[in-house]
Amino acid sequence: MYQPPRGTRDFLPDEMYKRNWILEQIREVYEAYGFEPLGTPAFESWELLKMKSGEDVINQIYYFKDKSDRELGLRFDLTTSLARVMATHRELQMPFKRYAMGPVWRYENPSEKRFREFWQADADTVGVGDPIADAEVLSAAVDCLKKMGFEGFLIKLNDRRILEEFILNAGVPKERVLEAIRAVDKLLKIGKERVIEELRRLSIDSVEAEKLLDALSLTGTPEHVLAEAESRLRGSPEGLKGCKALRDMVIYATSFGYAEYIVVELSLARGLDYYTGPVFEVSAKGFEDYGSIAGGGRYDEIINIFGGNTTPATGISFGIERLVTLLEMKGGFENVALGVDVLVAPISETVKSEAIKVAQELRSAGNSTIIDLLGRRLSKQLEYAGKKHVRKVVIIGERELAEGCLTVRDMKTGEQIKVERAKLLECIRS
Repeated sequence: MYQPPRGTRDFLPDEMYKRNWILEQIREVYEAYGFEPLGTPAFESWELLKMKSGEDVINQIYYFKDKSDRELGLRFDLTTSLARVMATHRELQMPFKRYAMGPVWRYENPSEKRFREFWQADADTVGVGDPIADAEVLSAAVDCLKKMGFEGFLIKLNDRRILEEFILNAGVPKERVLEAIRAVDKLLKIGKERVIEELRRLSIDSVEAEKLLDALSLTGTPEHVLAEAESRLRGSPEGLKGCKALRDMVIYATSFGYAEYIVVELSLARGLDYYTGPVFEVSAKGFEDYGSIAGGGRYDEIINIFGGNTTPATGISFGIERLVTLLEMKGGFENVALGVDVLVAPISETVKSEAIKVAQELRSAGNSTIIDLLGRRLSKQLEYAGKKHVRKVVIIGERELAEGCLTVRDMKTGEQIKVERAKLLECIRS
């Protein structure tokens, strides 16, 4: 018996309805903010994928050669492909706001909560250097979560320039700063002692490593944390630029209406090497222990690295698998109409033609409708409708047709009523 490749899985209809509903909520919000859809290939040049990805990510890329011996890899995120598009399509008008949804692949050790194939839903703004763009993509993410029924959030902010300056001040050589950031990014995953071990390998002694992690442990309200960070970074223009960017983001967030959820966390790193400014993660209130469900940041240099003009850019990404899990836990799908609206149930062969006509009318009116194709007894059709979570069944028999009526059964309450044929659509809508 063949199974899906390790780290992947099949999604049966009940699961796919939930995933599609989530993607539709996100798409509607993204388009309300003016983000436009963009499609890119599932695989890219190996050289492209390696640039600014970081050693950990490079080791996770699915690498292969095609029949012409070209080196390729499956995309590990949706941002790298966007950067390639921006480098090659210079005719695009700025700012360019795009959204993309689709699968990405990472060769990680699979577990109950982590897969090698998973879906992301991204929104990015290219061509805006001001933190208003960072604040807006965060606002879109918050609105997506609200639309899905989440209430209350935790938004963690940091700036890579702040992080880099603290690391430089701890004595890390500039050429090894990215390695130190990758180490700090593992803090929650491997713990403080193991991070200190990794920092020692980067020429930081234990005392300095301890001081660095103590400084980066600072978290809290933006005013408190940024005042402390500015005090410690008084001689660092780049670090102060990072503080200024976060202060501006908080001002914009106040106007967007989500500033109350923000905390500044100086250890927040985000693992990818291409981030250059603000980075952020969003968790839902009550589910903080399950980690972030959206994250992103600013990447002002990657388009230039890929051959385009130096162009500021920022974006955010949702993990669809985690959203499905959290919504199931909070009962978020209980009042959502998922699946088929109506089953048309002909009682005999003689009424099948009329049943087809009724099904077509319902479909034309926007109701997802199935019709029994197996000629089963009514009891079996009702049993099938129950298992498929169909909301209403339209029963068509010879006697009903002779009377100009149809029978409509509500599968949730079990109530059955006779409806005039001409009033069927009105009854289904109600």
